[in-house]
Amino acid sequence: MKVITAFSIVLLSFVFVSAQNEQSPIVAKTINYRNWSYKNLSGDGQTDLRAFTQGKKLVMVVYWAPWCPNWRHDVAFVQGLHERYGDKGLAVIGVSNYAKVSEMKNHTSFYKLTFPNVFDSVSTADRLTTEHYQQRTVAGDTRKWGTPWYIFLEPGKLESQGDVIARNVDLVNGELIKDEAEKYIREKLGLGANAIGKIGKNEIEVCDPATNASALNKP
Repeated sequence: MKVITAFSIVLLSFVFVSAQNEQSPIVAKTINYRNWSYKNLSGDGQTDLRAFTQGKKLVMVVYWAPWCPNWRHDVAFVQGLHERYGDKGLAVIGVSNYAKVSEMKNHTSFYKLTFPNVFDSVSTADRLTTEHYQQRTVAGDTRKWGTPWYIFLEPGKLESQGDVIARNVDLVNGELIKDEAEKYIREKLGLGANAIGKIGKNEIEVCDPATNASALNKP
């Protein structure tokens, strides 16, 4: 009986830990990633993605929601990548979803995010109708909310016009595996795989607005 109980505890612990961790590798996918133009979270106009990529070596688009603990697991790391490689050709741009603009702004202010951010939707009710949902499900992302979600774009390989900006992309259906992500970025920037650091570490929780309702009004 004690053996069965101990086994049950181990099994439940494994399930709990698995539910907390949505880290995923960088994979190549054919998804016909569409160009977009979204309102800037700062309030000053819009950003067109194709125009944003000009003059960069690598662009990382990250989709996030301010209430999502999975995104909070990555936020310091993503800011760190921006600070470390922004002057070496990496451009990070965030696409926020599923919350009020005031909550998004509160989040970027609290975490002192200095990379640009735009927004696609302003309510959890929009989940099934967002461009984010359409694109990530085509990419095989089966998570309910799908944040964070990453797209890597190499400007030299992008479509110069039309609705589709890239037909083949590298992407992440979940949180970044930090060492892998930094190695990938360094290689794409021509820096080699050395000098990989540990940027931004914290705990992962389940990404669900229903279980993180208090986070809607605070970072």
